[in-house]
Parts: sequence; C-alpha cells; structure tokens
Amino acid sequence: MKPVAVIILNWNGAKLLRKYLPSVLAGTSADIADVIVADNGSTDNSREVLEQEFAQVKTLYLDKNYGFAGGYNKAIELTGYQYTVLLNSDVRTPDGWLDPLYRYLEDNPGVGAVQPKLLHDRDDGKRMFEYAGAAGGFIDKHGYPYCRGRVFEAVEDDHGQYDGKDIDIFWATGACLMVRTELYNRVGGLDEDFFAHMEEIDLCWRIHLSGSDVRIVTASEVFHLGGGSLPQGNPRKTYLNFRNSLFLLYKNLPVKEGKRMLIVRRLYDTLAFFMALAKLHGGDAKAIIRAHNDYRKLKSRYTCQPTVNLLKSFPGTERNIVIDYYLRGKKLF
Repeated sequence: MKPVAVIILNWNGAKLLRKYLPSVLAGTSADIADVIVADNGSTDNSREVLEQEFAQVKTLYLDKNYGFAGGYNKAIELTGYQYTVLLNSDVRTPDGWLDPLYRYLEDNPGVGAVQPKLLHDRDDGKRMFEYAGAAGGFIDKHGYPYCRGRVFEAVEDDHGQYDGKDIDIFWATGACLMVRTELYNRVGGLDEDFFAHMEEIDLCWRIHLSGSDVRIVTASEVFHLGGGSLPQGNPRKTYLNFRNSLFLLYKNLPVKEGKRMLIVRRLYDTLAFFMALAKLHGGDAKAIIRAHNDYRKLKSRYTCQPTVNLLKSFPGTERNIVIDYYLRGKKLF
C-alpha cells in the first residue's frame, strides 16, 4: 500500500470534478499516493462522471450526505493509509504539490498535521491568498479564527511574505489538510456534530492537546476556488459558523474558563445580530438566533473538557482580532 491517500469528498459536484480532478491526478506523485474520491450521497450525475470519465480513480460511494465531518470519517475508516490528505473538490494542485508535505511529516515525527499555502484559484492569474486557510490559521483570545494572509474579509496578495517560514499554526485548513491517520483516529477524527465549518479548527485543537504540532509548509501551494458548497452570505453557512464556534469553545476550554469566554462571545454575537439587522440581512440575523438556541440544546453532549487552556499559551492568542480589525484598522496579519 502507498503511504498517502488523497481523499476528495464530493457532494453534487460533478462540474467541480470535471474542472479540478484532472489537476489532482496530474500533479500528485503516483508513487506515494492514491487519489480517492468519496462520494457523499450525491444526487446529481457525479457517479456517472466518475465511472465514465475518471474510471482510473479509486472511488467510495456513501449511502447519504454525512456532511464534511462524517463523510471524511467514514472514508478514512474505509481506507486506512499511513497519511491522509483531506482535499476539497474545488482545489487545483500543481505538479509536485504533495511531496513537500509528505517529506515534512516523514522528517518531523512531532508534527501531526500540515497544510500547504492556500491561494485563490483565479482566472486572471493574480496571486492572492484564499480565505479558508491562506498561509496558516490562528485564533484570538476570544476564539475568533484568522490567518496569515487573511483577517476577516481582508485578504492579502501573496508576494512571498510568508514563504520559508514553516511555523507552528493553531489550525490547518480543511480545504487541504494532511494528517497522520493514526493520530486522526486517536483524537476522534472530525466532530460529526459540527457537520461542516470550523470542524478542522476543532480537530487541530485536539491534535495540539494530544501533544503534536500543526505546521504550515510553504514549499507546497494549492489553488482553492472556495464557496463550492456554501458561498459566503448563505444563512446556512452563517448558522453553522456561529453554532460551531460556540461548540468549539465549550468543548475545548476548561469548564470555568469556557463559561467566562462564552459570556464574552455571546456579547459579540449579539452585536453581530444587530449588525445583520442594520444591513437588512434578515436571514443571517435569524441564523444567529437559531445557532445560539441549538447550542444551548446540544452543548450537553460535550462532557470531557480539557484542563489546559491553549488560548493562554499559543502564539497569536493574545490578540483581540475584533478590536484590531474594526477599531484599530489593522487589516494585515
């Protein structure tokens, strides 16, 4: 068996498979990796496209849509390679993209997961970071995620400012995340209660708590379209992001500190609710209310909070990214 499985989770993405899968097949080193498409209960013509146009690709067909988290958990359970790459179906990969990631994990046993540099797949060729990961993810003192190369809606052009700095990051993007499979399983995989959005931050938080590091490997880069499943501004995405951010803090912080943190987050979310109303984004406002209601109903499922607060020790967690961005005008990492 080859050491690496590059697993693309597909749901109703026949057009994306036609556009992006050829680059993955062409750019991935066949001597170290198998490219596997796990279809998450698609109802479009994805199966026909895979069977007729990509017969050489290994495929898994799940019986329904288990979400991003559940779909990957089931696919990894059915494959079992030494390393697994979670790769979005809307990612274009250049030649040799996988090799630096693989070599890095081979050479650094204390590192549990890595990501490449994530750039926006654009028709004009402009090198701009992509929102969902950029050059490595961080989290601020109140649990707000941000990246080298992207803070909230401010996304930087890539002119090499982060190259050659394979530093510890708090979270690696789920758009292209390479992880040691044994470690993935040991920490519980992706949390299926999240369904989608922020589940990779939760996974990386647990990887850190287990004693392993998460790194950015800038020698590798991929190009991500983004918004292939739920675009920005979709109330469903708003709901998942707000609800899952509350889950993230509740389950990964010590109980007392988590309670204090969640009081602050609720105040910020209240502000976000009124901002949505002011912008006449009624769907987003309703999604925020629903997210908080469902969080209160469902949070009791998490009963094993850690005793270590990573938000007190990890680089970047001392920042208040909301104040920096909105009041101090700091738009760059």
